[in-house]
This record gives sequence, structure tokens and C-alpha cells, in this order.
Amino acid sequence: MADNEDSRLIWFVAGAALGATIALLFAPQSGEETRGMIQRKAREGRDILEERGHELAERGRELFDRGRKIADEAADIFEQGKKLADG
Repeated sequence: MADNEDSRLIWFVAGAALGATIALLFAPQSGEETRGMIQRKAREGRDILEERGHELAERGRELFDRGRKIADEAADIFEQGKKLADG
């Protein structure tokens, strides 16, 4: 479910960036002002995506560590069961 939310957020940000770019191209501003605004918005979008990427990477590390812990616990339980079965 979180993957679906992450995907939606990425598509929303991409759509917002595209919409902002199109709006800026048709804005009644000078070329220099428009270029400056595009640069600022591009930096903002990059920063948001970078931050979200770091959050996703951290979540991935947490899930990996959790999976490793579960696998280690399962291996311990297996070994205990094996010892009990062997007598």
C-alpha cells in the first residue's frame, strides 16, 4: 500500500512540475523572469524528489533490517526444533 502512495506522490510532483512549466511558458513575464522562475521551480522539485528519495532509501533499509531479524529468528527457531527432534 505504501508503494502505491509513493507512486502517487511521484506522479503528483511530476505532474505539478509539468503544469508549472507550461504555465510559466505562457506567463506574461519577460524571458529573464520566466527563466529565473523555471530555475527556482526546478530546484524546488529536485530538492523535494531528493528528500523523498532519502526517505524511501531509509524505509528500505528499515524493512531490510526487519526482514533480516525475522530470518535470523526463524533460523534460531529451526535450530531449536532440530535439536529437539534429534533428542
